[in-house]
Amino acid sequence: MPVISGDDFQPPWKYRNAHYSTFIPYLFGRTPKVMYSRTRISTPDDDFLDLDFIKKGSPKLAVLCHGLEGDSRSAYIQLFADHLSRNGWDILAWNYRGCSGEMNKSLEMYNSGRTDDLHTVVSHIKGDYEEISLIGVSLGGNVVLKYAGDKIFPIHEKIRSVVAISTPIALDNASKELLRWDNFLYQWNFLLSLSIKIFKKKRQYPKEIKLRKLLKCTNLYKFDDQYTAPLFGYTSAKDYYDSNASIRWLHQIETPTLLINSLDDPFLGDECYPVELISKLEKVHFIAPKYGGHVGFAHSRNDRSWMIDKVDDFINMPPK
Repeated sequence: MPVISGDDFQPPWKYRNAHYSTFIPYLFGRTPKVMYSRTRISTPDDDFLDLDFIKKGSPKLAVLCHGLEGDSRSAYIQLFADHLSRNGWDILAWNYRGCSGEMNKSLEMYNSGRTDDLHTVVSHIKGDYEEISLIGVSLGGNVVLKYAGDKIFPIHEKIRSVVAISTPIALDNASKELLRWDNFLYQWNFLLSLSIKIFKKKRQYPKEIKLRKLLKCTNLYKFDDQYTAPLFGYTSAKDYYDSNASIRWLHQIETPTLLINSLDDPFLGDECYPVELISKLEKVHFIAPKYGGHVGFAHSRNDRSWMIDKVDDFINMPPK
């Protein structure tokens, strides 16, 4: 399928700075306050997931998957929930383990390639809808792409479209990109949030969690090396990244899929723009606008309509 031009996204000059485009909508943008109803479901390993719904009786459901240390209240999730719920879709914004406001029960929380929980969610709701679209942002984008392509779980025929936005499809490459000095604030924000969760998990599992390892975690790569990788059975951060990078399975995706990565995304390295690969694929569409930052795509702090409209158009009329 074609690599689609993103030249129609031409923001004002100040939003052509990647960090400005990323920060300003996040810090100062208007976020619609959507009203969810929450359902808690059990997982096969006796943990739980909290699912936040907006139900209006639609036969179509958009499943929204948040990014690293996000949740159903993240600004970008609420933007999609508000828009799509007003335009014919029911909404399910699900929270990964440990992200709903209550720490999950098991030792493991979530990671960039954990698709079993997404499959549990889909299995829970598939009987209630005629059509399902999976929409993942950042880490969530990697999860939905891996789920659609790795064939570990059967993809239900009701899943008609998949969308991934600002997605680190080459996880090792993206993690190293975050080590740049100008990405310090992003690193600090993620590490603070993750470290707080490690302290909470220590109370649940005092023998398994070693707090002294936090002293070595001066960036996300080291955090994943010290905690994420061993907790999920990987030998190192690189092993974890290489085992879960969704770029490995793009060629196996059989569901109409849209990937949107801006060329100036401060979170993504060169390997996250596989133009040659995607140009040979039947089901995967790729838009790489010159500007946009990370989950920004802003014309102003309150206008991210370009991103929303691209997703809206795709999931309402996915290609055959």
